[in-house]
Amino acid sequence: MEVVEEIEYEGLSPNAGLGVHMAAGALAGITEHAVMFPVDSIKTRMQVFATSPAAVYTGVGNAFTRISSTEGMRALWRGVSSVIMGAGPAHAVHFGTYELVKEYAGGNVEGASNQWVATSFAGASATIASDALMNPFDVIKQRMQLHKSEFRSAIVCARTVYRNEGLGAFYVSYPTTLTMTVPFTAVQFTVYEQLKALLNPSGAYSPATHIVAGGLAGAVAGAATNPLDVAKTILQTRGTAGDAEIRRCRGMKDAFRIIWTRDGLRGFARGLAPRVLTFMPSNALCWLSYEFFSASRCRAGGARACARCRPALAFF
Repeated sequence: MEVVEEIEYEGLSPNAGLGVHMAAGALAGITEHAVMFPVDSIKTRMQVFATSPAAVYTGVGNAFTRISSTEGMRALWRGVSSVIMGAGPAHAVHFGTYELVKEYAGGNVEGASNQWVATSFAGASATIASDALMNPFDVIKQRMQLHKSEFRSAIVCARTVYRNEGLGAFYVSYPTTLTMTVPFTAVQFTVYEQLKALLNPSGAYSPATHIVAGGLAGAVAGAATNPLDVAKTILQTRGTAGDAEIRRCRGMKDAFRIIWTRDGLRGFARGLAPRVLTFMPSNALCWLSYEFFSASRCRAGGARACARCRPALAFF
């Protein structure tokens, strides 16, 4: 009788194909952004300096009730098409770039002395590349999310922005986005590791621990970087602003000055609650997925294989 060799999933090579990483990253990105999109829409509206009293909200619940009752539930999903078009390719580019750069930099070589340097460089390269691709889609998304936005199509919005403001409008917030990524990642990893050690001293795979620690880490990181996110929103929506000063905003320094002048310290907390609500579930699921994947790789390829995939999580 012929014996058929069983293929063990956990025995597969840690160096999975580039296409697998890109496809998984794309699906994860689309799902994450689409599910939390209504909360993200509320965050955008709360961060801009609205001129209409109808667009001023006292909280997430108030915003949800007023938007759904006066504009319809569909208004909370306006701009999701831009996220779907951009998040998939951006996440695919992130994971693809990460794996490609890590391979060429020697991060996949067992026992290599520069393994951490290679993975860090790969993670940074992946973030720069993916943010460069995603930034225009994020601009389109926020233009469509605004109160009484004239845009119902992402393509029409893109054409209009390009015609009226030029290519620079899609990248005026890019430096701010990159600046925000560094502290967000640092805070997220630090808080997660501390909470995980506190809640699960044994270090064993524990879904409940990873969900709680991941969610709280996302909340803290999101709150810590909220001032930069407010500045980014002002830069990305400046073209539709009726205020001449905001329309002339050229970068992060100008955005910070406007926020401070008009609203003081409180202005940097605009949209804080929906931003935290957005990051808590998404980061919890990302860390849970990472730890599951990491545990599988550890069993299949040893501790070094476990350490290789960590920098890729930063994009989430």
